[in-house]
Amino acid sequence: MSSFRIMKVLPFCLLVCLLPLQATASEFVNTTCTPELENTRERYEKFKRQHVDKKMTAQKCTAVMKQKKIYDDNNVCKKTNTFILADAKEVQSVCKGQGIYNNESHYTESKKKFRIVVCTVKKQARKPKCEYKGKCLKNRVIAVSCKDGLPVHFAGDHQ
Repeated sequence: MSSFRIMKVLPFCLLVCLLPLQATASEFVNTTCTPELENTRERYEKFKRQHVDKKMTAQKCTAVMKQKKIYDDNNVCKKTNTFILADAKEVQSVCKGQGIYNNESHYTESKKKFRIVVCTVKKQARKPKCEYKGKCLKNRVIAVSCKDGLPVHFAGDHQ
């Protein structure tokens, strides 16, 4: 009879011993995942700032590039920058089922076509003397890098 009681108590003891380990393990998982998720969110916010603007026009390139503080390293004027004329959810949908992953380029290409504005620097200079000319293009497939369902890098566009 005493061995029967031990068998009933043993699983309870095992459970009590494992609970602190489980709590420690979940803390470890949470702390190791958080920086990566924050990094993805930061990259997505930067992507949105640099590439998503529903109201962008070709005439506003110089003003918008300056307002959004889009420069290359060392405050050199960025040679080209592309704005997707859509809201953030439309662009995000490319990473959430409305895009096709290209195995050769390793980018996700949009199923739908977008209008874009390409801003090209007129003469290489440094901040704040950046001047741009813009060109509006229609019916463009956009290619982006996706991470955790969010676009984090604009790779290019094509017809």
